[in-house]
Amino acid sequence: MLKRLAVLVGLLMLSQLAQAEIKIGVVNIPLLMANAPQAAEAKERLEKEFSPKDKQLVAQQKKIKSLEEKLARDGMTMSETKKRDLEREIIAIRRDAQRAQQEFKEDFSIRRNEELGKMQNRIIEAVKALAEEGDYDLLLTEGVIHASAKVDVTDKVQDKLSKMP
Repeated sequence: MLKRLAVLVGLLMLSQLAQAEIKIGVVNIPLLMANAPQAAEAKERLEKEFSPKDKQLVAQQKKIKSLEEKLARDGMTMSETKKRDLEREIIAIRRDAQRAQQEFKEDFSIRRNEELGKMQNRIIEAVKALAEEGDYDLLLTEGVIHASAKVDVTDKVQDKLSKMP
């Protein structure tokens, strides 16, 4: 008799759990990364920070091209010494330009990753806030093969992001 009562109580508890509404949502992180206002701000900051160096690299490339054109145009009429000096100058400037280009790429990559990290943290904050405010039991991100519009909460997270500083 006691066993039957325990089984009955267990079944009642399972029945109540089954009837409880489980709220699930899906968040499209790549879409948020592309459309969040903070992403545009981060892009502007990176452009502002790296624009002077980029202009300097472009000017260096123009100088190399100009010297190469001068060598091609006047090389036959130059003395061997002047021709050799010009060739060495071109090689030295080209080497400096390659080094500067590599440094630029590395610096830009580091800063871009910093900005992406900040964006990811803000998105996580917005997702957590939405989960708490919306009483979600489960919010999924990557690895979802299909999600109906009924459970996609990306727009709600986007709204949260647009209200964040």
